[in-house]
Amino acid sequence: MLAVPTGSYDARMSGDADVAAVAGLLGDRARAAICLALLDGRYRPAGELARLAGVTASTASEHLGLLRGAGLLEVTAQGRHRYYRLAGPDVAAAVEALSVLARPQPVRSLRQSAGAERLRAGRTCYDHLAGRLGVTITDALVEAGVLTSELSLADPGPLVRLGVALTSGSARRPTARPCLDWTERRHHVAGALPAAFTARLFELGWLRRPDGGRAVRLTADGGRGLADVLDCAALLAPA
Repeated sequence: MLAVPTGSYDARMSGDADVAAVAGLLGDRARAAICLALLDGRYRPAGELARLAGVTASTASEHLGLLRGAGLLEVTAQGRHRYYRLAGPDVAAAVEALSVLARPQPVRSLRQSAGAERLRAGRTCYDHLAGRLGVTITDALVEAGVLTSELSLADPGPLVRLGVALTSGSARRPTARPCLDWTERRHHVAGALPAAFTARLFELGWLRRPDGGRAVRLTADGGRGLADVLDCAALLAPA
């Protein structure tokens, strides 16, 4: 069984980060598939994760235990069922960064091709927007003066008028930061404010999940609304 570090540690007694332990966990295709399925930041039941990873329930349970023990997943129980999600945006950012380096998996059916295109068009990267939609909105936020060209916060006024709840950043999670998009090979904006912005778009019904997974689509109302708020005609055509 793969050994991974668990529990707390004293940084004064530690050496370099044990990258190999985490890399070994994600080097297994089933565990990688589980983490990719959880990149939308939502909880999923163990049975669904087993199906998505293509393994039996008992095998999935072993994988989930390893990922949870390494601090990559968190779990909540409701009755007899357990639901898992990534342990936080730092874990999602690490998985997304590995996706930038990885080669695309071969597509063997029209269904897979359509699903891959939906992810390229727009998706959630844990709790913020990615894909072409995420990059387009990031560009619009820069043009509107909400973000600087380095993707730090400049003027949140347009988002405040949209009803976005402003949250202060922290050392672990800044208000706004660049996040390299693995399909677009460009940066979209991540951080506490983009997460609140994305949540607000869902509240307004301007964002939808067409297949219930990670893919998202900007509705016609959402395109018109954002084009008005950000003065960006590129958002008029839903992604």
